[in-house]
Amino acid sequence: MITKKDKNLIRQRRHMHVRHRVVGTSERPRLNVFRSSKNIYAQLIDDSKGITLASSSSLDKALGLEKGSDVAAAKKVGEAIGKEALEKGIETVVFDRSGYLYHGRVEAVADGAREAGLKF
Repeated sequence: MITKKDKNLIRQRRHMHVRHRVVGTSERPRLNVFRSSKNIYAQLIDDSKGITLASSSSLDKALGLEKGSDVAAAKKVGEAIGKEALEKGIETVVFDRSGYLYHGRVEAVADGAREAGLKF
C-alpha cells in the first residue's frame, strides 16, 4: 500500500524530471500550480531571474471563496492569475503541472487561465 508520504515523494521526482524541460523566461514565464488538500496556488515564475512575477491562491480574500479545495475555486484562481498576468503584459506562458495529473483542479486552473486570455 502506498502511503501519502510515498505519493508525494513520487510526485516530487516526477516534477523534477519534467522541470528539466519546462523553463520560464521573461517573455514566457512558467505557470506553476501547487495543490494541497485544502487550497490551490498558482504562480508565474521567471526562472532566468529567479523571481515570481504574479501569484494567486484560493486563500485570496478578493476571490471570496468559501471552500478552496474544489474545481470551482481552482477555476477562479486560474482566472485571477490570468487577469494579473495580462495586466503585467504577459500573454504566453508555459504550464507546469508540478507532477500532478492533468485533471480535476489542475485542469481547472489551466482552463481558467485560458479563459482569462493566457496562451499555452
